[in-house]
Amino acid sequence: MSVTTTAAPVPAKSLIAGGLTAAALAAVATSAIAAAGKAAGISLVVGGAPIPVSGFAVLTAIFSVVGLMLALVLARTARRPRTVFVRTTIVLTALSLVPDALADTSAATKALLMLTHLAAAAIVIPAIARRLAA
Repeated sequence: MSVTTTAAPVPAKSLIAGGLTAAALAAVATSAIAAAGKAAGISLVVGGAPIPVSGFAVLTAIFSVVGLMLALVLARTARRPRTVFVRTTIVLTALSLVPDALADTSAATKALLMLTHLAAAAIVIPAIARRLAA
């Protein structure tokens, strides 16, 4: 006779509330980083088109919610949702840096764009991961 144990499911309400809070914080952080970079003289023009500071917040919020949706699916389907979520989002964060590295813009702008991706990931990934079953 064998006993199979599964991690207790995390209430979706807690995961959603924590994820949305983290998304909001990350949106504020990325727009603040962009504003600070702009104030320091770093261009926010990529490929000839300016990126508004508010655009950083909007895109951060959108992709953070995508990450939250991934977490909700993993919480219901994965044996180890936290591990799968963290590994997946780290890979996705690394992949998100590729377009920045290839962008038609200055090195300072590329670095600023990459910093915003890393800042958002540093806020959102742990906030969601800690609410997932190990």
